[in-house]
Amino acid sequence: MRHVDPHVRPEGISPHALGNDTLLHELEQLHRTRHETFLHGSEDALRRHTLRTGQLEAEYLHRFPDRLVTAGRTRAGARAREAAARAESLPE
Repeated sequence: MRHVDPHVRPEGISPHALGNDTLLHELEQLHRTRHETFLHGSEDALRRHTLRTGQLEAEYLHRFPDRLVTAGRTRAGARAREAAARAESLPE
């Protein structure tokens, strides 16, 4: 009889069962392949890719709710960059 691991599902290993390093690696792989899947993957491949990305991202946010957020990656940071670019383009 074959051993059935409750953490292994048809769509992959449960995000809860992944170690932190593996979780981050899987997220990096999914983000790296997203554009190609979006442009050239079948509807099923895109649906699975989207589902898996969401599952892994949700798990990451659950584990690291206080992760470092770079100021430039916020709305305020984006507005500050835009204002700086406008000011730089003005003649003196």
